[in-house]
Amino acid sequence: MRKVAAVLLLTFALAGCGGNDDSPGTQTSKEPKAGGELVIWADDKRSAALKPFADKFGAENGVTVKVQAISKDQQTTFVTASQQGSGPDVMVGAHDWIGNLVQNGAIDPVQLPADQTASFNPNALKAVTFNGQTYGVPYAMENLALIRNTDLAPTAPATIEELVEAAKTPEKLCLQVGQNGDAYHLYPLYSSAGGYLFGTTATGDYDPKDLGVGKPESVQAFRKIATLGEKGSKALKRSITPENSIATFTSKKCAFLVSGPWAITDVKKANIKYDISPVPGFQGGQPARPFLGVQTFYVASKGKNKALAQEFVTNYVTTPELAVALYEAEPRPPALTAAFDQVKTKDTDLEKFVQAGKDGLPLPAVPEMAAIWDPFGKAEAAVVGGADPAQTITAAGKTISSAIK
Repeated sequence: MRKVAAVLLLTFALAGCGGNDDSPGTQTSKEPKAGGELVIWADDKRSAALKPFADKFGAENGVTVKVQAISKDQQTTFVTASQQGSGPDVMVGAHDWIGNLVQNGAIDPVQLPADQTASFNPNALKAVTFNGQTYGVPYAMENLALIRNTDLAPTAPATIEELVEAAKTPEKLCLQVGQNGDAYHLYPLYSSAGGYLFGTTATGDYDPKDLGVGKPESVQAFRKIATLGEKGSKALKRSITPENSIATFTSKKCAFLVSGPWAITDVKKANIKYDISPVPGFQGGQPARPFLGVQTFYVASKGKNKALAQEFVTNYVTTPELAVALYEAEPRPPALTAAFDQVKTKDTDLEKFVQAGKDGLPLPAVPEMAAIWDPFGKAEAAVVGGADPAQTITAAGKTISSAIK
């Protein structure tokens, strides 16, 4: 078995290849011990991409690294396993889990020195910061944008009103609503119309005590959204669902699609000429601000090899080589600037998505966000279908407020 000093020398050398300076410094409070086992949980696509890098890390550190695919209910499965003492050392998942994971004592903060924090997109780093601490290492970003069939709509609309006017297809806009609504996809329009979910504190963190749903700003926003609904311009319809929104666009039944990087593979397969631009807001309104989502590596607080997990997350995940491999597994803009610069030359869509999300807001990672999704979404679907905006969103606000008290 090799000595710890040799292990650290190898891993620091690898971190140096990722663009850090010659003195990365100590990344964890405890040195990782050679030997043992490191268990990583991720979804199917990322598990496959991680495997060769995990094997390499294991060989360099004299440990066994197991990458296990968790396909469904990842967050719940992780929290339950953590409480039972059967969870992983490293968990890969969305940044908006953080509040719930911290509340359940499932993750530890990560220790990133200044030179490494400076190597990430600032918005990505902000998304993984909770209560003033960094709780994960971001590796990919995602946000909504307007994807446009340029044969059907040569020019990007500046406002949602221009989009409605320009749409000459059977469906004016492919923005998924469905019977239960979709707060994530609606949020750019909701924010443009003046609505908000949570206020912020003096430090810029979300303030669950300041619930915007049900307040006058949300009523105003839903009145504007109603004008796009089935009794208005019909740009928003419950018949456009998570299951068919992309397919409706790729079959050329609508010229405009509000979606994220995950839609591009299907768009390319359909041989559609397309362009990407920011989601347009209401004329005279505020900018349409999509939510920014960040895929993240977490260190499990109840893992059996926490020191080695910190080493893997802070010194290995932060290398461009691994970030590029994860991008190739599923093309989303890398959070690591060096990796983003490396792949953007061959994928011009990445820069367009980043620009579409430059004014985006991190998806709230507070535990109270769980109480918003269902009532807000159902209120959206009802208003799109013709229900009274003021009564509907006010009732949703009361439901949410009761749930988070």
